[in-house]
Amino acid sequence: MNAIILSGGGGTRLWPMGRHKKPKQYFPIVSTKPMIVETYERLLSGFKPEHIFFSTNSLQAKVLRGLLPALPPDHVITEPEKRDTAPAMIFSALHLLERAPNEPFVFIPSDHSIDSVKRFIATLSAGGELVRETGKLVDIGVQASFPSTALGYTHIGKRWKSVNGIEVYKFLGHTEKPDAETATRYIKSGEYLWHANYYMWTPRKFVDAVARCAPELKPVIEALRKAIKEGSARSIKKLFAQLPKISIDYLLAEKLDPSDVLVIKGDFGWSDIGAWDALYDQLLNAMTPDGNIARGQVELHDTHNCLVYGSERKIIATIGLDNMIVVDTKDALLICPKGRAQDVKKIVAGLEQKGKKKFL
Repeated sequence: MNAIILSGGGGTRLWPMGRHKKPKQYFPIVSTKPMIVETYERLLSGFKPEHIFFSTNSLQAKVLRGLLPALPPDHVITEPEKRDTAPAMIFSALHLLERAPNEPFVFIPSDHSIDSVKRFIATLSAGGELVRETGKLVDIGVQASFPSTALGYTHIGKRWKSVNGIEVYKFLGHTEKPDAETATRYIKSGEYLWHANYYMWTPRKFVDAVARCAPELKPVIEALRKAIKEGSARSIKKLFAQLPKISIDYLLAEKLDPSDVLVIKGDFGWSDIGAWDALYDQLLNAMTPDGNIARGQVELHDTHNCLVYGSERKIIATIGLDNMIVVDTKDALLICPKGRAQDVKKIVAGLEQKGKKKFL
């Protein structure tokens, strides 16, 4: 089985640390290693290096190669521009279509935290077996613990079978980022898992499914495949720009025939470090008696339940703060209530509208 690590995302909700050219996956957010390095090393416990590929974009490829200089050039699939997950995944699948069209592969996000590497690898292995056995798309969901509006939800049906103790369920549908009321209803029903974005199929079946769900893209995809095969950089750039800026969840997952999909319930200790409040929850083992989590030079007085991220360059001092997030970088400072962490993306959008690209 092959793996494609998706490493070209923007991670706008972890601004001001994450930027377009160097988003969160290239920083040591959770541990002392950048998240993308942790992701690669995690996979090495179950995959040979020659079976691991990276999907990134032209803005971030240099940063990736700087962190992992031993990567073979042809294992870094570089999009001409950043256009969201659907174009990135189509582009990557087309590259593997030339190498191993019928070999199972899995998309691996580069910004997740995993507690049990052994269980994670076992789950991927079970998924690969299912793809070979059934020819279906295999997706991995994880237990939803609160009604998040920032994640997708996978509706599961009856348990289909168990593979080495790993539970497999029938697929009933996917809903991407529902509103709070809907998310709450999903949690109460017990029939929904958080969608973890680990799609597993073969390159041929993945590309065919995209063509079925978005038939208007079929001519572009066929032409792009030819351009990749011929190595025509100019044609690749032109055709890639014709793919819509859309998430794979909207383009594919919400349109799939349930009979074509199986869902694995992942129980390997998963967390999507998508925003500062999620990072706070992930680092609870580093919490002080006052409920604070801090990095860098800090001096906290009468401060409780806060996440304070700085550096060794200067001291961050706080007095009388409660349930706040403070993130200081060389050229930007973020201060917001912990409960408003998801709104950081609005700051990024505002900076983009005002043309303040140097802060992005």
